[in-house]
Amino acid sequence: MKVFEFFKFSNFGRTAGFAHLLSVAALSLAGGAVLVAAATGYHLLKKYTFGAAEGSAREYFDYITVDSAARRVYLSHGTEVIIMDADSGALIGKITGLKQVHGVAVASEFGRGYISDGAQGKAIIFDLKTLKVTGEAAADQDADAVVYDPFSKRVFVMDGDPHNATVIDAKSGSIVGKIDLGGGPEFAVADGKGTIYINLEDKSEVVAVDSRSLKIKSRWPVAPAGGPTALAMDVEHHRLFSAGREPQKLVAIDSDNGKVLQSFAISGGVDAAAYDPETGLIFASTREGMVHIFHEDSPDKFSEAETIKTEVGAKTMGLDTKTHNLFLDTADFAPAPAATEKNPHPRGAAVPGTFRVLVYGK
Repeated sequence: MKVFEFFKFSNFGRTAGFAHLLSVAALSLAGGAVLVAAATGYHLLKKYTFGAAEGSAREYFDYITVDSAARRVYLSHGTEVIIMDADSGALIGKITGLKQVHGVAVASEFGRGYISDGAQGKAIIFDLKTLKVTGEAAADQDADAVVYDPFSKRVFVMDGDPHNATVIDAKSGSIVGKIDLGGGPEFAVADGKGTIYINLEDKSEVVAVDSRSLKIKSRWPVAPAGGPTALAMDVEHHRLFSAGREPQKLVAIDSDNGKVLQSFAISGGVDAAAYDPETGLIFASTREGMVHIFHEDSPDKFSEAETIKTEVGAKTMGLDTKTHNLFLDTADFAPAPAATEKNPHPRGAAVPGTFRVLVYGK
């Protein structure tokens, strides 16, 4: 890549403040080309610990939602949602009495939040100011990821076992309809322009859904990735970043036509992805305790930036787009039981009361 091309397509050309993000590890000139090996500088900043969730016999945690504007971090923690101050780490409050929390979607314009409870098959509605539960909407079995679409003013709940999505009017909390997805949904993203993109883990596909008509517009394979779980999006440049477990890869996809532009190997147990529009960095966190970081050099070219070691089990992640910090959570784990024919790679259970949040930044 020529010198001027690097500055044009890298984040040096995107934002004047990007220079502090890169520490140049190697620089060589050969025939006018510049080769750069860059580190992002992400490292552990803070660690916050929380006690066991009330009424929960086991340690369980899932999606992390960061409301950068309100400076809040919503942590799924078994039978409760923990709301943490994004800057200080202070506990703002808890929403308790739930069964199996998966995710939280924030509809700020209506002052409401929506919690997907997989065990109850419901979306629990709460007031963003008081953090009090104000209602519920019937979703379906294994209500998992949940996303708010500001274009249609609707909340989409991914119902894993029934292979559908429940759609809720964010203002009233009433059910609008259900979408038969034809496969088991994992995470979803909204482009803010009327399309919801959903990973189908068992089909190794991404589906595009019209958020108004609730019709499926497209189905695209994610090969060479497989078993896609995590999903993020560069809305401006129409790029999806889907990460899968079988095979373990992250793929960049053109959201207009489903074309896979590039792929990268990642470690095992990926569960979350994020894209930072200001820095052009793409993040994927895995159960093995890694955050893989890539850079969008141009809308059609991506490169590996760095892999940072976190902690085993820290597979869920949220990005604060204001500070560019990453929030991950994990716990201590008991020794793994003996392998069996049915379970050749067993994992030890998370130890109750050891739940903690890890904050990574520069």
